[in-house]
Amino acid sequence: AIAGMAAVARVCGAASVASAGIAGAGGRRMIFFEHLDTPIGTLTLAADAGGLRHIEFPNNRYPMNRAGWMHGAQGDVAAILRAAREQLLEYFEGARTGFSLTLAPQGTQFQLQVWRTLATIPYGDTWSYRDLAHAIGKPDAMRAVGAANGRNPLPIVLPCHRVIGADGSLTGFGGGLPIKEALLRLEGALPTQRNRDLFC
Repeated sequence: AIAGMAAVARVCGAASVASAGIAGAGGRRMIFFEHLDTPIGTLTLAADAGGLRHIEFPNNRYPMNRAGWMHGAQGDVAAILRAAREQLLEYFEGARTGFSLTLAPQGTQFQLQVWRTLATIPYGDTWSYRDLAHAIGKPDAMRAVGAANGRNPLPIVLPCHRVIGADGSLTGFGGGLPIKEALLRLEGALPTQRNRDLFC
């Protein structure tokens, strides 16, 4: 399932994750957030001047501490949030298969390596945790890769929902398995079910 990864990486754009503020940048930047209504529920988008920091589902396994987050973004941060909102809506409409956004997740170097690699999984495809571990050059680190995948702060854009069990089972997902299933069905990675709304 990893074939063609390099071509997909080029489509995704440079690094897929911004270098500015990516990990341990000096000083705390002010984080602004807004809500986005989607077919899978209301998402929370959060960004700072370095880029998009978080996408949160209505229910998260690891919810963020939002103390200090603010409404009313202006300037560059407002533009980052606007671009994220527009591209996510296009994705849910089936009109977008990739994202072109400035991202600024915070994590360890290992986590960032895993998250960058998530961006190379093609739309409509799925990888196993073994595939992901091999892709980062650490084939024996499947457990650590799974943990990093579960802590991905930018789901959908960095598509951790495309990582499934080696036996094809959906396994865990921070937003819940029904949302993971809905996203994979939207992308055509799972067969659609007749007489059933895609996002039930």
